[in-house]
Amino acid sequence: MSESSDMTKNGPSYEPAKFATLVPILRAAQKIGALSGAPIEQIISHALWFARAIPGSAKRVIDLGSGAGVPGLIVAFERPELELVLVDRRSGRTDSLARSVLALNLASRVSVKCSEIADLVRDSKFSKQFDAAISRGLGPPLETLRLSRDLVKFGGVVIISEPPLTAQSRWDPNQITALDLEGPDRQGATAVFHVKHSD
Repeated sequence: MSESSDMTKNGPSYEPAKFATLVPILRAAQKIGALSGAPIEQIISHALWFARAIPGSAKRVIDLGSGAGVPGLIVAFERPELELVLVDRRSGRTDSLARSVLALNLASRVSVKCSEIADLVRDSKFSKQFDAAISRGLGPPLETLRLSRDLVKFGGVVIISEPPLTAQSRWDPNQITALDLEGPDRQGATAVFHVKHSD
């Protein structure tokens, strides 16, 4: 199968009916400025790269800087076997996101947390407790990588949104090694790092 036959122009293809109840929630988020004005199809397709990059063995995933729930809510729809924690530091966003989770009947496996990421890293309930950490646009890439790593178990993955392919990677191999990570493995619109710390 060619790559183009399995993708839309902006990401993996998807079944619109599967996400029908999510679309109005994403459109409402756009109206209040909690989500970019890109076409909803494009937003969902881009987020599906995260769902694909999460290993099949994963059980618990944390979405950092979730905002309106992207990519976390899309991952929840695409990967119904996963338990997710959606994190944002802005209470207005997390209040709205918690209502969305309830409205979408996802509360049995999706929770919302209002917190600074650095605070979670120091909390034993979150530190090294996840099989994967995902983030679409949290902040400076290396800092995002470091904080994400500290929330992921040995053998897990950190998945970060990547800009379009360029001639030169934005990642310094020496810095990646210093963080006890391997990668990045580019998977579509994401970069996947493998967590090697064992302490």
